[in-house]
Amino acid sequence: MADKAKPVAKMSFEEAMAELETIVAQLEQGDVELEKSIEIYERGAALKKHCETRLKAAELKVEQIVQAGGGQVTTEPASFD
Repeated sequence: MADKAKPVAKMSFEEAMAELETIVAQLEQGDVELEKSIEIYERGAALKKHCETRLKAAELKVEQIVQAGGGQVTTEPASFD
């Protein structure tokens, strides 16, 4: 899997998430050899970290532009509540 797989750093969030879901499903089935389980677990950990990084970057980009009383334009974090 890992030798032919796309490098994690080059994956989009969606690609990484889809592969991570596949890895979780494989590990949950429990019919993967130990060495292969360790290999895909390590890739899964890298994918998880990549997804978290991409989400954080997106969160920082998603800011609301607020028109202040004095005509100044400022930004504030978007509220997801």
